[in-house]
Amino acid sequence: MRGYLAALSGVVFGAVLGAAVGGCTGSFFKSSAPATSTYLLSVKPDPQAGAVAIPADLTVLMPRVRTGLDNDRIAALYPDRRLDYFAAARWSGPLDEVVQDLALEAFHGRFRNVGTDTSAFRGGYWLELEVVDFQAEYAGSAADAAPTAHVHLHARVGNGIDRRVLGEFDADARQAAVENHLAAVVAAYEAAAQRALGEIAEQSTHTLAGLPTAPP
Repeated sequence: MRGYLAALSGVVFGAVLGAAVGGCTGSFFKSSAPATSTYLLSVKPDPQAGAVAIPADLTVLMPRVRTGLDNDRIAALYPDRRLDYFAAARWSGPLDEVVQDLALEAFHGRFRNVGTDTSAFRGGYWLELEVVDFQAEYAGSAADAAPTAHVHLHARVGNGIDRRVLGEFDADARQAAVENHLAAVVAAYEAAAQRALGEIAEQSTHTLAGLPTAPP
């Protein structure tokens, strides 16, 4: 009888332990959090840029990004200056890499070669960008109010031979989102980035094309 009760107790204890482990497994390895969405930005180069391409190489250096924006999260700024991030949403990479890729697109066709290879740094021109603002700004307290995408970039272009700065530009673009929905906010980001980088590309090209000679 004692053997039977001992065996029965072992079965009951095993069943309870199995249920507990099963419950923990479900708790630790299953999540109700929504899947993260990744957003890719793109800008279009000036279609006329190829006709006036400068016969020199341009190296786009890795941009410097303001603290708080130096990650892959999509930032939102509220009226009280509180910086937050949209839930379950990411850029396609860290913001410095995203802006560098956008700059490559914006400058396409304006120079003989446009790239990020720093080994060619001494043989042409260079572009350095600083990301001052890259956030969606909410102006009011209304829950359904759409934000404005704010892209503020500071740029310097220089000679790769002696590292001398040849020009310095500032581009500050804002684009209101059509609605307070993440897809619309990302579209506003893209439009603001298009204007800011287009302005920098135009000013940089004008400055470097006006030099007496280009670096070899």
